[in-house]
Amino acid sequence: MSGGASGRRVLRGVAVLDDSGRFDGPLDVAVEDGTIAAVAPSLPGTDGDDARGLFLMPGVIDCHVHFGWRTIDTLELLGQSLQRWTLEAAACAQRTLEAGVTTVRDAGGIDAGFRDALADGVARGPAAQVAVVLLSQTGGHGDGFLAGPGLEATAQYLTPDWPGRPPARVDGPDEMRRAVRALLRAGADWIKLCTTGGVLSPHDHPTQPELNDEEVAVAVAEAARRGRGVMAHANGGEGLDVAIRCGVRSVEHGIWLTEEQAAAMAARGTWLVPTLQVIRDAIAWGDAGRLPDYAVPKAAALRERWGEAVRTARAHGVPIALGSDALSAGQHGANLEEVALLGDAGMEPHEALLAATARGAELLGIAHTHGRIAPGFAFDAIVFDEDPSDLALFRRRDAVRGVFQRGRTIVACERLAQEVPA
Repeated sequence: MSGGASGRRVLRGVAVLDDSGRFDGPLDVAVEDGTIAAVAPSLPGTDGDDARGLFLMPGVIDCHVHFGWRTIDTLELLGQSLQRWTLEAAACAQRTLEAGVTTVRDAGGIDAGFRDALADGVARGPAAQVAVVLLSQTGGHGDGFLAGPGLEATAQYLTPDWPGRPPARVDGPDEMRRAVRALLRAGADWIKLCTTGGVLSPHDHPTQPELNDEEVAVAVAEAARRGRGVMAHANGGEGLDVAIRCGVRSVEHGIWLTEEQAAAMAARGTWLVPTLQVIRDAIAWGDAGRLPDYAVPKAAALRERWGEAVRTARAHGVPIALGSDALSAGQHGANLEEVALLGDAGMEPHEALLAATARGAELLGIAHTHGRIAPGFAFDAIVFDEDPSDLALFRRRDAVRGVFQRGRTIVACERLAQEVPA
């Protein structure tokens, strides 16, 4: 929202996630006009909420979502009106916020106007940074061109262009330069590139390279001129090498990440956003027959690689930030399960908690105002009545007892309605 809650509030005796990713306390936390004013063992006065036995951590920052997707059925999306699509996206955003995600990076789908509507309180949802579209070569992962039974005569594009969402297919450096400049004009916070194929794209394989060095380098340079970063859908192979070599800010997925690639990422400071939830779900969708025939063998190939990118990246010191890649109705609002999955993939609890908060803020360039419970930071926070250091807690949608965004109560915690005993 454009402004935080007005007034002062003090939470007394709460355990607080500290900069090491561990809980410290009991502490008192004072909030004024949506911003944390003080954190101390005992603040003056007796007013406030009795938060003893509760655990407070920053709101989760999900660095890879798609509010514009609520189903993996592309034909269903094709038959949806733009107004229905927008309202569905708003519902996804609200579910995500109420689950405890207070900031997101939308990796393709919603435009800058949707982002601004969330910021202005027109719709309820996390603060958002947007990539608007996925820039793809013709026939690449971001090219939604469909041709097949029943569609040969009227092949369509999955994501039609409109003002605010420029064309997303590029071939060659000149088209890339024009596309990036159009996206920056449209208000994009990030440039999203597809440097490899994917599971849900009909014309490629997840390890096939897409976009070459010249195209990617142009995108990185044009984005940098406007102070923007580049995120790359890159699963492995030569396409992942291109993304790293050309200086993208973050690699999304990285499923077939090698030791050599991880070392190169660490040396360059390139981030990994591993999207474990969607990879796990894609495997399950394939097993259940919910994917198109072309995607089933690709999804099956993910099984032996699940979590390996996290283990490899962690061993080399690659910075990791949480991203769920939520793109179906069941995933929007289940984002916090990604924290538990980071633990399953080998991260220690404190590492996973930081990946979900402070590390995400660092990747998104908001580490000076978000991702910590500290004076001067926005009071974006979630409350538990059990210790979140047990990452299994994040598998339960009912585990979050309270959600705050800029000090505003999004999900009320009944315990915080109690006065501090005299």
